[in-house]
Amino acid sequence: MQESTRSPQSSTAPSVWVHRFLPLIKPGGLVLDLAAGSGRHVRLLRDCGFAVCAVDRDTTALLAFAGPYCEVRRIDLETNDRGQLGDHYDGIIVTNYLHRPLLPAIACALAPGGVLIYETFARGNERFGRPRNPDFLLRPGELLEAFTTLTVVAFEQGEVSGPRPAVIQRLAAVLGPVGPLPEAVDLDILRSTG
Repeated sequence: MQESTRSPQSSTAPSVWVHRFLPLIKPGGLVLDLAAGSGRHVRLLRDCGFAVCAVDRDTTALLAFAGPYCEVRRIDLETNDRGQLGDHYDGIIVTNYLHRPLLPAIACALAPGGVLIYETFARGNERFGRPRNPDFLLRPGELLEAFTTLTVVAFEQGEVSGPRPAVIQRLAAVLGPVGPLPEAVDLDILRSTG
């Protein structure tokens, strides 16, 4: 069951973590935005020239993005067949969503060289607000454990202060060998434009 959450970055601006590791995804590649919500990453992905498959159980906000470079799929990720996700994605973006039985299907949906960018809430976040339910909070190092078949490019876990306090866990990983790292993102510039 999904629990309403607000992003560690903001509810409308793309995640700084996603923005930072987006250059690892093959230019013009097909990217799955899993539990796409309002479409904040769909917009970013399309603006960067990617083809997008946006999946959520409520596609109301996503329908505005539907078109030749964006397929919108209404899937309840917690009750439907995981095979509906598709496969051979050059990138998969997951933010503010956790359904543990889906984690193996996410790894299997990547194409060789595909990039997973994942960011969600972790244990300790209950001190700051929603989500508080442990079912929706990652255990320490859980993303590392869940995606052992991938090569980790970057991993972080801990407390963030802005734009609101939260405890999060973040992973950027690739199905294959590590390549060049993207340039560091200037967080002040992103926050002022987001």
